[in-house]
Amino acid sequence: MDFAFDAKTEEFREKLLAFMDECVYPAEPVFAEQVAALEDPWDRPPVIDELKAEARRRGLWNLFLPGSEYGAGLTNLQYAPLAEITGRSPHLAPEALNCAAPDTGNMELLAMFGTEEQKKRWLEPLLAGEIRSAFCMTEPDVASSDATNISLRIERDGDSYVINGRKWWSTGAMSPRCELFIVMGKTDPHAERHRQQSMILVPRDTPGVEVKRGLRVFGFTDGPHGGHAEIEFRDVRVPAENLLGEEGSGFALAQARLGPGRIHHCMRLIGMAERAVELMCRRAVSRVAFGQPLADQGVIQDWIAEARVRIEQVRLLVLKTAWLMDTVGNKGAHAEIQAIKIAAPAAVEWVLDKAIQVHGAAGLSQDFPLAELWAAARTLRLIDGPDEVHKRSLARRELRPYIEAARRG
Repeated sequence: MDFAFDAKTEEFREKLLAFMDECVYPAEPVFAEQVAALEDPWDRPPVIDELKAEARRRGLWNLFLPGSEYGAGLTNLQYAPLAEITGRSPHLAPEALNCAAPDTGNMELLAMFGTEEQKKRWLEPLLAGEIRSAFCMTEPDVASSDATNISLRIERDGDSYVINGRKWWSTGAMSPRCELFIVMGKTDPHAERHRQQSMILVPRDTPGVEVKRGLRVFGFTDGPHGGHAEIEFRDVRVPAENLLGEEGSGFALAQARLGPGRIHHCMRLIGMAERAVELMCRRAVSRVAFGQPLADQGVIQDWIAEARVRIEQVRLLVLKTAWLMDTVGNKGAHAEIQAIKIAAPAAVEWVLDKAIQVHGAAGLSQDFPLAELWAAARTLRLIDGPDEVHKRSLARRELRPYIEAARRG
């Protein structure tokens, strides 16, 4: 078993690490100043556009599309350590590389299932970083942890579809640059349970689309990255050719989209944890309490050691999952994708919690990135499915052969 990075991965790592040191980390205070000065809290500060231009010039662009004609041709295993690096500055680096959710998942959907016309109209400007998009799946009136509950209606009417319903937590939809909503809803309530749903492409400026409000995450707007919106669709009419895939394929498309998205989130989480450990160690050796450095306190040493163990465990599981996705496909890696989605947010949330504790009240403030990183990690225990749903599915998979054996008796 070889744990070394291959030559292509190492080449991209060196370029990306240099980009982080030379461009991204110095841009963090500039970003904070520009965000504070924005007239529209959902707009994007200029420094992000500057970073995007520089990343593209350096060939660090669309790295997330594995084996695709559109991206850098990296495998999931090659992309994993790169996504981890971007996770060290999650509010700047992923978008700078055009590797930020939800656009990544939406681009994957369009690349896999879009018609040539849909690709030209929407995928190409997304790949170029010219526009943003949103994925509209979660709803306020149903338990969206069960995607078959979705109630928004997509009804055929001649050569059009008419859409009625509400969505929320539609990430990216608050951005002034967001031009496309990929909307999941029911086309046939009487079909088999997993064939009732479809996805359709809705331009943001379509009559009847109303972005009601932006939602905050633990008090953070996440505005410069598109925010999270509640949206109402009232008699929204779009051409029939805007259907993504075929009628009844919505649930399958959602699973195809969410698998890569889950592993990308987990990769970035590891980078967040690594930055937290770095900040925790720096703080521990620089602060004195009760006559000795914090680094000499047994409880602090225990936290640091435990953080290292948890990070290494999760990283190995993420890399194994990426390797399986490359070798046996997303379906073959389904159990591992669920496992990392359970393990990574919980482990990283714990590490961030201890890093905040070492910083004292400063860890809660805007002077350090820890509070916002913690909010992001905690949120990921709900994004792309709550922990409990993944545990339920994983347990069922584990129990299945024993249940079958017991039935055979």
